[in-house]
Amino acid sequence: MALRSATLSNGLVILGEVDSAAHTAAAGFFVRTGARDEPTPLMGVSHFLEHMMFKGSERRTAFQVNEDFDRIGASHNAFTSGEMTCFHAHVLPEHVPAALEMLADILRPALRQADFDEEKGVILEEIAMYEDNPFMALYERMMERYYDGHPMGHRVLGTKETISALQRDALAGYFHERYASDTMALAVAGKVDFDALVSQVSRLCGAWPRGTPGRTHAHFRPNEDRFEMRLPNLTRAYLGMMMPAPPLADPRRYASSLVAQIVGDTEGSRFYWSLVETGLAEEATCNYEGRDGLGEHLVLAACTSEAVEEVRGTLLTEMRTLVDSLDQAELDRAKARIATAVALAGERPAGRMTRLGSLWAYGIPYATLAEEMQRIEAVTLDDLRQNLRDFPLQPVVTGLLKA
Repeated sequence: MALRSATLSNGLVILGEVDSAAHTAAAGFFVRTGARDEPTPLMGVSHFLEHMMFKGSERRTAFQVNEDFDRIGASHNAFTSGEMTCFHAHVLPEHVPAALEMLADILRPALRQADFDEEKGVILEEIAMYEDNPFMALYERMMERYYDGHPMGHRVLGTKETISALQRDALAGYFHERYASDTMALAVAGKVDFDALVSQVSRLCGAWPRGTPGRTHAHFRPNEDRFEMRLPNLTRAYLGMMMPAPPLADPRRYASSLVAQIVGDTEGSRFYWSLVETGLAEEATCNYEGRDGLGEHLVLAACTSEAVEEVRGTLLTEMRTLVDSLDQAELDRAKARIATAVALAGERPAGRMTRLGSLWAYGIPYATLAEEMQRIEAVTLDDLRQNLRDFPLQPVVTGLLKA
């Protein structure tokens, strides 16, 4: 599938992978703004805005938004991360125009005070729920310590303090600053008439104002730390480690993804055989997290409190000995797992839409799925060894959560 693209006069980008043989279509507006772009006192405002979009526009109430999406059978949702926000819908091809009209409408929200007050309570409950999730509680604290002094350490949901203090006018100001036409893209995939879609989007969004919000890329050096935290009534202990990895736009991301697969995939990895299969840990994983100009490897494990030190020692040993013990067979297995995941994500228009919008959001040049697979296949053992020299699996931040 060839990439189709267009840019409106106000800077709004439209990207599409058209597949006339598809049975569905997906569309999503991507906004290049997230938790790292927020002033610290407004931490959580991007996610709050995500909620407020579905509270309605000047033309629709919250009930009408849900009712209209349901009427066309849309699978619709939104997400906010540290670096972008997305509003998307997956529908039958004949409903693409209606889905686009609704997505465009909610992206000009009314931001009513009554809706704001109601949603603040919902988000505070969501924060409390995350605090009860051991892995999430540990992960957020690790991000704060690792990115100490850098906005990448901001919590996506914010904190009880920042959300409680947030005012509707401050949220509206952030919306007008960040939700500019030239910091947004519409990604579409599946069975769509691209030219007709561009014409419709021009009518719907052509008057949206431009802006110049930008993003700060301050110099960053990971903050070293080792900490313990407690959560009552836990039956397991949770151990986490974080260390540098390449940014998402760096070609070395392919090698880092393969390293994470080899050492810490949920099945068949070194962590799996040495910790999970032996019964020493219930979970033990390693993930590559690429970001805009930044990146990290994240190791997480869950075990009994009595096994923490043995698990910690095994994790460190597996990571320390990896560079000298890599073999072609495990590299081939890791390539096969990643290739399968890439192919599965690309089989549905929603997966292609998300990939297309994410590439734009991170400033990564477009590549087809076939080209992505070729790049993965081209990675050699020497590439992995060099990657491990460039980004050694040596924890910078280590955290432990227990009862």
